[in-house]
Amino acid sequence: MENTKYSKVYRIIHWSIAVSFMLLLITIFLRLTWMNKYNVAAIIQDYLIGTGQSLSEDQLITLAKKIRQPMWDWHIYIGYLLVGLFSIRFILPAFGTMKFQNPFGKNLSTKMKFQKWTYILFYVCVIISLITGLIIELGPKDYKKPMEEIHVLGIYYLIAFITIHLAGVLIAEFTEQKGIISRIVSGAKNKD
Repeated sequence: MENTKYSKVYRIIHWSIAVSFMLLLITIFLRLTWMNKYNVAAIIQDYLIGTGQSLSEDQLITLAKKIRQPMWDWHIYIGYLLVGLFSIRFILPAFGTMKFQNPFGKNLSTKMKFQKWTYILFYVCVIISLITGLIIELGPKDYKKPMEEIHVLGIYYLIAFITIHLAGVLIAEFTEQKGIISRIVSGAKNKD
């Protein structure tokens, strides 16, 4: 199999998207675990009990949401960044800088078709997540709740894709595409 040389533009887009997704996952993980509004409210309540003060459950939840809001703002900023990065990613094939994943090529193996279809499915899911995120933030308030229900599902495809992607890269690195990891980092082509 031919070893691909990744251009600087490709590598910058790839790693910018990868880091952005990891940061999104961190904000989601924190929101679902340590920074969960109920956990934060319980910490506040425990502190207040020690000082002889108290707040109602609603006040505690409101305060907890305000405490974790700056972290969640970063989720939104990273979402905007991803809208820009994916817009660039989808425009670049028109300039020949990056290739479009075409699963209909005649000479493609079943494995290559699977890879290309996986990327297309991933892109469709990302587009849905980005659009629903934009509607949640910028759209009519009537659409917020149904869009949130769809948007929340994004964590499942994202974790699945990252797992499949990393497994595929490791398999490729140790089989027919030795050096793929160093090429996506440095762009240098293997000297076989």
